[in-house]
Amino acid sequence: MPIATPEVYNEMLDRAKAGKFAYPAINVTSSQTLHAALRGFAEAESDGIIQMSTGGAEFLGGQHNKDMVTGAVALAEFAHIVAEKYDVTVALHTDHCPKDKLDGYVRPLLAVSEERVKAGRNPLFQSHMWDGSAETLSDNLAIAQELLERARAAKIILEVEITPTGGEEDGVSHEINDSLYTTVDDAVRTVEALGLGEKGRYLLAASFGNVHGVYKPGNVVLRPELLKELNEGIAAKYGQPAGSKPFNFVFHGGSGSTAEEIATALENGVVKMNIDTDTQYAFTRPVVDHMFRNYDGVLKVDGEVGNKKTYDPRTWGKLAEAGMAARVVEACGHLRSAGQKIK
Repeated sequence: MPIATPEVYNEMLDRAKAGKFAYPAINVTSSQTLHAALRGFAEAESDGIIQMSTGGAEFLGGQHNKDMVTGAVALAEFAHIVAEKYDVTVALHTDHCPKDKLDGYVRPLLAVSEERVKAGRNPLFQSHMWDGSAETLSDNLAIAQELLERARAAKIILEVEITPTGGEEDGVSHEINDSLYTTVDDAVRTVEALGLGEKGRYLLAASFGNVHGVYKPGNVVLRPELLKELNEGIAAKYGQPAGSKPFNFVFHGGSGSTAEEIATALENGVVKMNIDTDTQYAFTRPVVDHMFRNYDGVLKVDGEVGNKKTYDPRTWGKLAEAGMAARVVEACGHLRSAGQKIK
């Protein structure tokens, strides 16, 4: 059962919150990066999450048609087959999807899983993300309500982003300013619209200064302690015990985060952390090294034919897979998921 059933995915998230660890959510764009993510999880003895953004799915759909749904479905089906060979459990997730891409991505994928569930099967994906951070909170939550109802019926968990993450990802960008911090009022309005699980389970990408992209530690002002304030505010309003954590938080824009910032986020209810920029580099860096070291072999220079053994995609592809897998292992260590796989 390497691809989590809905029941097992819920168990994974519950275990993470109780154990104060989080699953690395690794963005993939090919069968090769998928294997790198699976290999990293297996080597770390960690369960995990594999996800596809709209841009990644479009790339997977091929440059002739660039069809996001085709790309996402194809790799998800592939993952269901190849993941059987890895001794870990993974969930499949779709990453950031803004309003103008819902009809071309998340809604059709929900329909795929709805049909599978009606036929007595499990959903194709275990969770989908709705990124309404560019909309007003009222519009954001209205769409989230519609998607949450459909997701619940299809045994899928919805991820929502209620306030912006700075920087740019797949064409969605936000300025780096004070709007990057979710307030208790934002959290209250979210619960009023989406409930606390009774309307369907959801993951919350709250903002605490997060920024997408490449940054050195200290260049982004993160306040992961804000997550504790959000949990405490909701617990107090809804009569939950002190110290309870009503939300399942997602950490976006984590590149360059310090070990202390990550640890604080884990203590305050983060169960999923997105990792894309760092694994992209870890995948590409060994390829660049190979090309520079074997310049004469990989190029047909002045009519020469080069060296097939050096430009064979399998040669440099194996190096890329190993590099990315090692970065996934590192992420599992940072997020305390290493050695925590479901037995």
